Amino acid sequence: MGKIHHYSQKVKWTGNLGKGTSSYRDYDREYEVEVPGKPTIQGSSDPSFLGDPGKYNPEDLLVASLSSCHLLWYLHLCAVNKITVTSYEDFPEGIMEENEDGSGQFAEVTLKPKVIILEETKLDLARQLHQKANNMCFIARSVNFKVMHKPEIIVN
Repeated sequence: MGKIHHYSQKVKWTGNLGKGTSSYRDYDREYEVEVPGKPTIQGSSDPSFLGDPGKYNPEDLLVASLSSCHLLWYLHLCAVNKITVTSYEDFPEGIMEENEDGSGQFAEVTLKPKVIILEETKLDLARQLHQKANNMCFIARSVNFKVMHKPEIIVN
């Protein structure tokens, strides 16, 4: 095994309206994610589960984690393969299935990056590197559902 990395944070429920969880509707779903030295993330549950639609929910953060991990690996792989990326935007979509008992799981996430590169001669390699980035991404390697990608690569 190689290096070991540790990640610590504090996740704090901030939605006690005075009655705690005395009933399903007596509390808010708000929470904060605190990592030392970084801005606090204000979160809530998905609006389908009585959450605040103006705050990030765990499902948003999971999809964003997959997308940003892929982005960082893709940029790295392009740099070492002498492909100049000048723009990268992703429009990822996740599908979560809710079960009869209220539990659920993600079925898949599809990343849809739109990438602009300079080298026309490396267009095929730029497409292929998405699969390698997917294989290298720490987050994608840790989930038990498919992470797919449908990149659009433009030479400019």
